[in-house]
Amino acid sequence: MKIVIILLVILILGFLMLFNLFKKRKNAVNEAFATMDVYLKKRWDLIPNLVETVKGYASYESNTLKEIIAQRSNYDNLNNDEKLETNGKVTNQLTKLFALVESYPEIKANTHFLELQKSLSLIEDEIASSRKYYNAVVRVYNNLVETFPSNIVAKLFGYKSLKMFEASVEEKHNVEVNLNENKE
Repeated sequence: MKIVIILLVILILGFLMLFNLFKKRKNAVNEAFATMDVYLKKRWDLIPNLVETVKGYASYESNTLKEIIAQRSNYDNLNNDEKLETNGKVTNQLTKLFALVESYPEIKANTHFLELQKSLSLIEDEIASSRKYYNAVVRVYNNLVETFPSNIVAKLFGYKSLKMFEASVEEKHNVEVNLNENKE
């Protein structure tokens, strides 16, 4: 009888420890996402200034500019998964914006634009670092959700694997550089 009671106490303590571990890991994921979200928000705040600067030089290139602003306007109303997806779209739009800028040497020479571009570059580095941290925390959490015996507690309390922050398909493509472009 004592052995059964001891085993039952051990099981209950183990269950409580796993439950608390899930709470800690989930809080770590939320903290990592919030950190990344701060940098994404900084990026969003720079975008209108970049667009306005480019708009002054390339007013007829409005589709790219409108798409960037449309992505930005809805960001605060999105859940975390939607924010991750939207971020990929915005990265793609920013790539188009900077490709557009290449056609306008006067924009590239604009001091305000250069400052904004430098700020964006710094923020992109911060986003990359926070992505790594977020993905590492999500990996630890997902391992807890998916491995035995913690997966039993996960199922009981509705913990599910989370999506990692991944590069979009467009981000995975190499940039083509043609060094013979100006040679004849």
